Amino acid sequence: MLHINDNYQKLPGSYLFAETARRTKAYQEAHPEQEIIRLGIGDVTRPLVPAVITAMHKAVDEMGRRETFRGYGPDFGYDFLVNAIRDGDYASRGIDLAYDEVFVSDGAKSDVGNIQELFAPDAVIAVTDPVYPVYVDSNAMAGRAGSWTGERWDRLVYLPCTEENGFVPSVPDHPVDVLYLCYPNNPTGTVLTRAQLKVFVDWARKNGAVIIYDAAYKAFISTPEIPLSIYEIEGAREVAIECCSFSKTAGFTGTRCAYTVVPHEVKGRTADGKEVELNAMWKRRMATKFNGVSYPVQRAAAAVYTEEGQRQIKEVIAYYLENARIIREGLSERGFRIYGGVNAPYIWLKTPEGIDSWTFFDKLLNECRVVGTPGAGFGPSGEGYFRLTAFNTPEKTREAISRLDLFKL
Repeated sequence: MLHINDNYQKLPGSYLFAETARRTKAYQEAHPEQEIIRLGIGDVTRPLVPAVITAMHKAVDEMGRRETFRGYGPDFGYDFLVNAIRDGDYASRGIDLAYDEVFVSDGAKSDVGNIQELFAPDAVIAVTDPVYPVYVDSNAMAGRAGSWTGERWDRLVYLPCTEENGFVPSVPDHPVDVLYLCYPNNPTGTVLTRAQLKVFVDWARKNGAVIIYDAAYKAFISTPEIPLSIYEIEGAREVAIECCSFSKTAGFTGTRCAYTVVPHEVKGRTADGKEVELNAMWKRRMATKFNGVSYPVQRAAAAVYTEEGQRQIKEVIAYYLENARIIREGLSERGFRIYGGVNAPYIWLKTPEGIDSWTFFDKLLNECRVVGTPGAGFGPSGEGYFRLTAFNTPEKTREAISRLDLFKL
């Protein structure tokens, strides 16, 4: 009989959002007459903007004509999208990327989960804590996380982000090969200044480490001094891989398109000491295991960078940030300690004294019929916190906050 990958057997329970969905479904089935307001999973609710839809329709029509039909596309993305990304997201900010450093994919989640295939089985992994679960689980599935102790993995290096340090983690104090950073942060909604991010880049350069930088929420940054890309920091091209997504930028959660940047300067070593570009390794991985994003979707993504597309998606981003403001102010008025929600679509709140995050989830669901995400699901330092998202309508968002008056301490 097949010997399975035993690392899967070490994974605790179910994926975080599967468990919140299970509890929500159970409540809904027991109370079918009740309306639940969902501020949990970071899924968008606004439709794709007109510029994107127009481009997608045009591309679909092209696929229906012999003279414009396309089969397999380029492994790493059509040139019209790759160049739009290079110009719109990087050249416009003084960052020069080579054409073959940009890789179009079907999602940042896929890329941050798959990038670990480039690392040695014994690579030492560091994550901020709390953390987006995919960084942890994908490495646990590959055996790098060690064993689950009931609270944490014994081979992972956790960098706590708490009220005490202003949600700015310290650099690792012992050897680490790979560090995952996500800013604007999921789940805390906090950001790093250029000076704070430079500390991590300098650390990585000094210690020969690689940073996996998840910038999926960069479109929500409105404060000028906050960097949108890690490559705005001197030396970052030597040590950083950046993953970005159209999911939150342009509402592509169900349409699926993203990209990852792997500069040629980012390198690792083989067991015998040979220096190797991670760019070449990622090319091989993508060409072997991925057939590319569909032509209509890539045309739709390219439309995001048009003048009309930019205007329209900025209106949508402003819509969600207004929801974040409603949540922040409503929670503050009710005495909650809150963080984030200014340059990000996530609000991170401190649960009331004596109430752990899963108990808070159940009470919020049962007493207020509002769904969020327990902080404990994001790591040990997430206990005692709770995440709400701004991806609902203003009407539902206001209603959800007003329902908090029903919360019983």
